[in-house]
Amino acid sequence: MVNSDTIKLLKECNAGVKTAVSSIDDVLDKVESKSLERILAKNKAEHEELGNLTHTLLNQYDKDEKDPSPMAKAMTKMMTEVKLMVDPSDEKVADMMYDGCNMGVKSLYRYMNQYSDADEQSKEIAGRLISLESSLMLKLRAYL
Repeated sequence: MVNSDTIKLLKECNAGVKTAVSSIDDVLDKVESKSLERILAKNKAEHEELGNLTHTLLNQYDKDEKDPSPMAKAMTKMMTEVKLMVDPSDEKVADMMYDGCNMGVKSLYRYMNQYSDADEQSKEIAGRLISLESSLMLKLRAYL
């Protein structure tokens, strides 16, 4: 029997992946630089890979996924659209994505601390997500 911390951590990782993929989708077609576009597309694919893994594990445990709040998702999309209307530059895209990564990393560390009894596999997935977000932040610095 899998413990509740494992399920909760996997659900938070899954929701975080969905948020990240959605955020990248919101900006990808607005990026002018081909190099930034490649970075974001690669990062999206890596997020999707981890999302598929969390989805598979939650299915194995017969647990539902956690979707990001529809209201939060709509508000984020709207804010992204407004910010990019005012300043549609790659610098602005990088700035917004950087902030999103930072929020994601902080949230993941919080969840890892909160669900400290989670199994090693789910902690490893959370760690991979943290690394993925941190790596993207480093790559985005060149566009700030």
